[in-house]
Amino acid sequence: MFKATECTVYTSGHKGTEEYFGICSEKWKMNEVTFNFKDHEIVRERGLKILSDEELSLGNISLAIVNKHMERTFAQTDTMKKIFQTIFHVINNGYQLFAVGWLLSNNTIRGGTGWGVELAKLFNRPIHVYDLERREWITWENNEWITDEPKICHKTIAVTGTRNLDDDGKKAIDKLFHDSFATK
Repeated sequence: MFKATECTVYTSGHKGTEEYFGICSEKWKMNEVTFNFKDHEIVRERGLKILSDEELSLGNISLAIVNKHMERTFAQTDTMKKIFQTIFHVINNGYQLFAVGWLLSNNTIRGGTGWGVELAKLFNRPIHVYDLERREWITWENNEWITDEPKICHKTIAVTGTRNLDDDGKKAIDKLFHDSFATK
């Protein structure tokens, strides 16, 4: 295995899940890259990488396709488009995905977090979600969600999740880092 200091965490620096993963990554002395775009407010700026319009375009996808794939409707705004493009960079750069949110009946995750999870599914990446309703980690395996106790086991991780992270979610993230690196 590897040490925490050999790992890089990729996020888009939003309040809540991404902010807390960033705090934990800094505590464990991990590398951190925070993707954002010009004039978009975030709370976490460690390792900040402002994506150019050209870089953002690499993550272009029709919001109509996202809406159809997710079986719900997202706002058709320029900012929302850029958020989805930024999520592409987070998922494309990190290999193992950790997310925090709510599992829906169609096996997607609520909100923009869900698109990050769906991209990771499309990229055939290891995916772990802390489900705030079930209060447990679930892992996408063989096209279904199973209960799991994941560990960080790749040198690059992608993180996305709810802005409304509660204390239980924070404890789950703390435990993930401890279980992954405390004994190494």
